Amino acid sequence: MKRKLVVLSGAGVSQESGLQTFRDMGGLWEQYEVTDVASPEAWQRNPELVLRFYNERRRKLWEASPNRAHIGIAQLEKLFDVQVVTQNVDDLHEQAGSSHVLHLHGELRKARSTADPNLVYTLQSPELNPGDLCEKGSQLRPHIVWFGEPVPNIGKAVTLVSGADIFVIIGTSLQVYPAAGLIDHVNREAPVFLVDPGLPGTITRQVHHIRKRATEGILLLEEMLSVYV
Repeated sequence: MKRKLVVLSGAGVSQESGLQTFRDMGGLWEQYEVTDVASPEAWQRNPELVLRFYNERRRKLWEASPNRAHIGIAQLEKLFDVQVVTQNVDDLHEQAGSSHVLHLHGELRKARSTADPNLVYTLQSPELNPGDLCEKGSQLRPHIVWFGEPVPNIGKAVTLVSGADIFVIIGTSLQVYPAAGLIDHVNREAPVFLVDPGLPGTITRQVHHIRKRATEGILLLEEMLSVYV
């Protein structure tokens, strides 16, 4: 039976496919604070601006391709029972071939009803505009967890992480909560690997730290994981 390997991926993985992170933006987008285009308050105040912001991000995703890190994570399924928990809103893990991906912060290729959050639709183009309605007649909004909103999938993530035989963190230095707190739910006997050039946040356990970018570190990670097969 394959060992259970859970991967927590962050912005550093998508960044190497050319997708800009909020940190890359310096907290600004076209002179707007990021919270002015990615919060419930922003949606209430200026939905057209919010839609334009996510349309631009979506157009970049439509042009992006999985990189070596995405592909390497998908290929780990040959050796392990792999579950990916990602903070990223793109679908590059799925494009690379990962079978089980849990999105903590939503999905950029999807929209949902403002009247019924259970009505979620896959977008066929990068554009989501005013007047695009759900089947109940309400405006569609990005299927994204905005600043100040709860993270609905965090409970599922805790369950996955607590059952991991091996835990891998890649492309994040564990600064963003609640995702950063997932490491506290890993079994004390499970080895933990961190692939990121930055120094991690406060960690109270031993971690094998590969201080490289995701596309470089994935190669070393594959070698280190081979002893657990």
